[in-house]
Amino acid sequence: TVLGCKAAVDNGDILIQEGNGLIQSEKQYANFVVEYEWKALKADKWDSGLYFRYTTVPANRPWPDRYQVNLRQGDEGNVGDLPGAKTKDMTKHGDWNRFKLTVQGAKASLEINGQPAWQGDGLAGPEKGFIALQAEVPGGGQFRFRNIFITELP
Repeated sequence: TVLGCKAAVDNGDILIQEGNGLIQSEKQYANFVVEYEWKALKADKWDSGLYFRYTTVPANRPWPDRYQVNLRQGDEGNVGDLPGAKTKDMTKHGDWNRFKLTVQGAKASLEINGQPAWQGDGLAGPEKGFIALQAEVPGGGQFRFRNIFITELP
């Protein structure tokens, strides 16, 4: 579901073209692995992200009040309000990067380009929610996403 932005399939990639919004999963997930590759098209000051474990988007803003795996330059891979979910300098600027986020119960972990980046603990409710790619084109520029897989865990 595309909310508040414009996206297209271009050469097999999802290209976020314009707007501030989300490309949201059709269903909600509790425990899952989401793998995706991303590439910022802006030379610097890029910004996007992947939101997870949210059930609604507030009417007064384009993004949920929940967990975000940041794709902002300098914060790539960080989840601001999850203890232990910090990393630095593990992405390739101007190139494709692969993230693998695993969420199970109150714990989450991230791999960046095949390397362990962090393990966090302390995810609070909701226990089940949507997963979405964030579009922030006016401020953060266009992004490409590809090879997106969501695997539901028991």
